[in-house]
Amino acid sequence: MNNSDVAGRASAVDPREARIVVVGASHAAVALADRLRAGGHRGTLTLIGSERHLPYQRPPLSKAFLKGDADVHALALRDIEFFRSHGIALQTGERVVDVRRGKDGSGVLHTLRRHGSADEMSSDSYAFDRLVLATGARPRRLLIPGAGHRNVLALRDLDDAARLRDRIHRGPVVVIGGGFIGLEAAATIKALGGEAVVVEAGPQLMGRAVGADTAAWCAAAHRAMGIGIELLSRPEAIVTDGDQIIGVRLDDGRRIAAATVLIGIGVLPRDELARALGLECADAGGVVVDEHCLASDGVTVAIGDCTIQPRPGVGDGSLIRLESVDNSDEQAARATCTLLGTEPTARSVPWFWSDQGTYKLQMAGLVGDHDDVVLRTDPIRPDRRVFIYLRAGTMTAVECVNSPADFLVLRKALSRQAAIPREVLEDNSSPLKKLLATAQV
Repeated sequence: MNNSDVAGRASAVDPREARIVVVGASHAAVALADRLRAGGHRGTLTLIGSERHLPYQRPPLSKAFLKGDADVHALALRDIEFFRSHGIALQTGERVVDVRRGKDGSGVLHTLRRHGSADEMSSDSYAFDRLVLATGARPRRLLIPGAGHRNVLALRDLDDAARLRDRIHRGPVVVIGGGFIGLEAAATIKALGGEAVVVEAGPQLMGRAVGADTAAWCAAAHRAMGIGIELLSRPEAIVTDGDQIIGVRLDDGRRIAAATVLIGIGVLPRDELARALGLECADAGGVVVDEHCLASDGVTVAIGDCTIQPRPGVGDGSLIRLESVDNSDEQAARATCTLLGTEPTARSVPWFWSDQGTYKLQMAGLVGDHDDVVLRTDPIRPDRRVFIYLRAGTMTAVECVNSPADFLVLRKALSRQAAIPREVLEDNSSPLKKLLATAQV
């Protein structure tokens, strides 16, 4: 089944005239709306978001916004004029409460909107020919005593970031979870003169995203910044005195001083609406979609952090959740082709980045099934590292620290599935760009 078949099956309406409603108004949703209009879509296009803000970038929340270097306006993905000039109806502060659909996927969606702090509510309805779910994800909760305290925070949206920013200089911050968000926040807190300790239950930092070698190097780098790193440590309780947090008790009996606790133990896809619509969802969460971003009914489209999808470049039927700006862009591009009935281009290699203090970590490909690792260092710049993962001599993933030029070259080589001799990759005496050009990548 190609995309023109899907578009025809979904509705008798010309795909370029179809009424499209997108539930969600974050990065994936805005990227989709932008691409639809650029691709010639002329029908009504509505984005419905539960937050009251204009759609905004989330990666700077743990860095530039926390530092005060970027405000709400600077984070906006598009200004209000963009939505007006492109004929995109942006509905913020609305919550979807019901969806009624026919067999071809068309239907009517109902929402509620709260007005100010009062209990006054209003409702609205939106008819659609195609429905898109871009519902995102919510922070995973920590279920230990004291976790409901008002100064136990998450860092998923603007309001979360504003609360954390207000707490940085009120005493030590204990970050529970050694993933990207927690480490970025810890580095920013330290840079601002605060105190931060990261508590991670696993044996390494960023356990789901990077290899052990990169993780060990990053742990040492964070400790050198003055950030406490506690691996293989599980929090048992948030300890309070009166109405204040005074610490976090670990499973080995130690208590780490804290005035604020930041929970960064991952996210859960917002798939409740998909489940209510009878769409297949993974047991661990996530709307199951195919390579066209189609859900199990063959007509509903889902994109972004709410989805679980075929593992890119593997073709073995396994599914994976990818939470990144790159994935949102990739899925928005594919969903645009699905909705307009055009054929997508080949998918690029997944890539990610994380800025942690002065360290820029960039990754491409997926680490996990390698059998060899090549490390490239720079004798002049000891803060630069390149880790190259191989399987049976073929490059499967790369991780670069403070080496953006090397990252671009290696990402390009990965996308071409280039076979590069190990001795070429490990030759530290010449730039990678020169070595790979010689190897005819």
